[in-house]
Amino acid sequence: MSRTGKIISWTAGVLVLLLVALVVLIATFDWNRLKPTINRKVSQEINRPFAIRGDLGVAWERNRSEPGWRSWVPWPHIHAQDIMLGNPPEIPDLTMAHLERVDASISPLALLGKEVWLPWIKLQQPQAKLVQTADGKNNWTFNLAGSESKDPNQPPSAWSFRLDNIVFDQGTIGYRDAINKADVKVMVDPLGKPVPYAQLAGGDDKQKGAADFVFGWQASGTYNKEKLTGEGKIGGMLSLRSQTTPFPVQADVRSGTTRVRLAGTIQNPMSPGGVDLRLRFSGDTLANLYGLTGVLLPDTPPYETDGHLSARFREKGGAVFRYQNFNGHIGDSDIRGSLTYSQTKPRPKLEGELESRQLRMADLGPLIGVNSGKGSEKTEQAKKKRGEASTQPADRVLPHDKFDSKSWSVMDADVRFSGKRIEHGGSLPLSDLSTHVILKNGDLRLDPLRFGMAGGTINSTIHLEGDKTPLQGRADVHARSLKLRQLFPDVQAMQSALGQLNGDATLSGRGNSVADLLATSNGDLKLLMNDGLISRSLMEIVGLNVGNYVVGKLFGDDEVKINCAAANLQVKNGLASSQLFVFDTENAVINITGTTNFANERLDLSIDPESKGIRIITLRSPLYVRGTFKNPDAGVKAGPLIARGAAAVALGAVVAPAAALLALISPSENDQNQCTKVLGQMKGK
Repeated sequence: MSRTGKIISWTAGVLVLLLVALVVLIATFDWNRLKPTINRKVSQEINRPFAIRGDLGVAWERNRSEPGWRSWVPWPHIHAQDIMLGNPPEIPDLTMAHLERVDASISPLALLGKEVWLPWIKLQQPQAKLVQTADGKNNWTFNLAGSESKDPNQPPSAWSFRLDNIVFDQGTIGYRDAINKADVKVMVDPLGKPVPYAQLAGGDDKQKGAADFVFGWQASGTYNKEKLTGEGKIGGMLSLRSQTTPFPVQADVRSGTTRVRLAGTIQNPMSPGGVDLRLRFSGDTLANLYGLTGVLLPDTPPYETDGHLSARFREKGGAVFRYQNFNGHIGDSDIRGSLTYSQTKPRPKLEGELESRQLRMADLGPLIGVNSGKGSEKTEQAKKKRGEASTQPADRVLPHDKFDSKSWSVMDADVRFSGKRIEHGGSLPLSDLSTHVILKNGDLRLDPLRFGMAGGTINSTIHLEGDKTPLQGRADVHARSLKLRQLFPDVQAMQSALGQLNGDATLSGRGNSVADLLATSNGDLKLLMNDGLISRSLMEIVGLNVGNYVVGKLFGDDEVKINCAAANLQVKNGLASSQLFVFDTENAVINITGTTNFANERLDLSIDPESKGIRIITLRSPLYVRGTFKNPDAGVKAGPLIARGAAAVALGAVVAPAAALLALISPSENDQNQCTKVLGQMKGK
C-alpha cells in the first residue's frame, strides 16, 4: 500500500472510530447529568421555577414508517419523569403544572431545515392549575426573559415548531379565579375510540368534514358562588392544528339555574378564524348570563332559547359574535330574532332585532322591578343569590327595585323589539308593541316606545341617564284615540259609547327606581274623555273598591252618562295637584281637588258634586279619598257642599292606581265634541 493510501486508511479509520465513539457516548450518556443545567436555563428563560425531578433519558430508534433511506436514520426518543412547572412570584401556589412522565420523538432530518418536528408526544397524568388573583394577575401569562427589551425591528426566527399529535391517559385542569369567584376542576379522558361528529352533534353542510371527537371531559366546582357542572367532548390534536378540518366541540354546562348547551365546530382553533355552533340557553333569568357571557341583559322570568352562534375573531375592531335565527320563550311569551355582539372599543356593542308574536305584559314586569310573569318566584330567588333581593316595602305599590345603572356602562346596545299580539289580564286590548332600545355609555333610551291600545295608540319616549348619580329620567307619553267601548269590552252598556280618550304626560325625576323617579318628579298630566259612562258595576269590573263607594254615594246604582271629563294636573317634587279636574255628567258636574303624593304614596282628595237643575244628588256634604295607594279610604266630609257654580269635577285620578295615571291621563286639544267647553276652561287655567 502506498504512503498516501495508508494516510487515507488511517484517517478514515480514525473518523469511523470517532463516530463509533460518539454513538457509544450518546447511547450510554447519562442525560440526568444535564438536568441541573436544563432546569436552570429554562427557569431563567420563563421567569418561574421549572424542574425535571425524575429520570431523563434518550433512546435511539429507526423510524420504519419513513420512506427509502430515511427509514435507516435513527430518531431520538426522549423521556422525562416527574416534571414540574411553577408559578410566578405573585401567585401564592407553588405548582402550575405537573407531569408524571413525558415521551416524545424528534425528527433529526427536520432539524436540517430549521424545523423542530415532534410527530407525537405522550403525557402521563398531566395536571394544570390556572389561577387568577383578585388584582387581575394570572399564571397563564408568561413573562419571558428579554421580552421587555426585545427589538421590534428584529426579524422573526427562522426556526419553526410542529406538533402533530398529543396522547395522554387522563388530564386534570384546575381553575381558580378570585374575580369571577370560580373554583372549577376539569377531567379530560380519551374516548378510546373516535366518535364521528355527526353521530353526536348532527350539523349542516357547513360542518361536513368536521373531525371526530377524541376526548371527553367533565367539570365540577363553583362559578360566581353558584354550583357548576358540565360535560362534553372535543376533537384531537390533528384537527386542533389543522387549518382546513373543523375542530369539533360539544358541551352541556350548568351554572346554578343556568344551562348552556352547544355543539359545533371551531375553524383553526390554534389561531381562531371562526366558530359555528348550535347554542341553547335556559335559566331562571337572562341577567344571570352576564357572568358566563359578558353580555348585559335584564332580569326576566324563566327563559329558554335555541339558535345558531357564529363568530369571527379576526374582524377589524374586534371579534364579532352572531346569535342568529334563535327562538324560544321568556315566561309565557315567545321570542325570536338575531343578535350581534361586537367586542369593539371603548365598549362592546349588542345589536339586533327581536320579535314576540304573543307577548304577555306580565313577563315584562321584572324590567321595572315588578314581580310578575310565569315563574317570577324563580327570578326573585336568582336576584337574591346575586345579592339583589327585592327592596319593595310591604306597604308600597310603586316599584322600589333598583335599576342596576352602574353596569349599563359595560356595553352599548342598539336593539329593536316588536310584539305582535299582547296579552294583559283578561281583556285589556293591547297590540303591536314596538320599541327601539339605545344604550350608549350608560345612557338608556327607549325611543320610541309605542303600542296600540283600544283602537288607538300610546306613543312614548323614555330617557334614563344612568351615567349620572343619581339616575335622571324623563318620560313623554301621548295617548290618542283610545275607544271607550274597546277599552272596556266587558261592560255591555259601554258598547254603545262613541267616546274616546286622549292624553299627554311629561314627567322628569331622579332616582334609581320607578318609585324614586316618581317621588322626585316634575311635569304635568292632562286628560280628555268624551261620551262615556260610569256606574258602580264598572268600578267593580276594574277592581276599584273606593271608586265603587264614591260612585254609589254620588249616583246610587244607576249608570250615568259622562258628557266630558277633563284634567290638568301639575306635578312638583312628586306632589300632583289638580289645576283642573272636572267631569260633566247628564245629572251633575263633579269637581275634584286635592293632591296625590308619589313620595309617600298618599291621597288627599275632595269630591264636590253640583246637580244640574232638579237636585238628583241627595249628598249634602263633599266626599273625601285619603289613605295610601295600597289602602285608600273614602268617606263623607263634615260640612256643606261647595257653593253652586264652583268649577267642576272628575273621575279617573281619584280612584285609578297612580301608576296608571302616567299612561292614561292626558288630553288632546283639538277634539270637536262635548268637551270643547271644558277644554276651553282648562286652557284658561
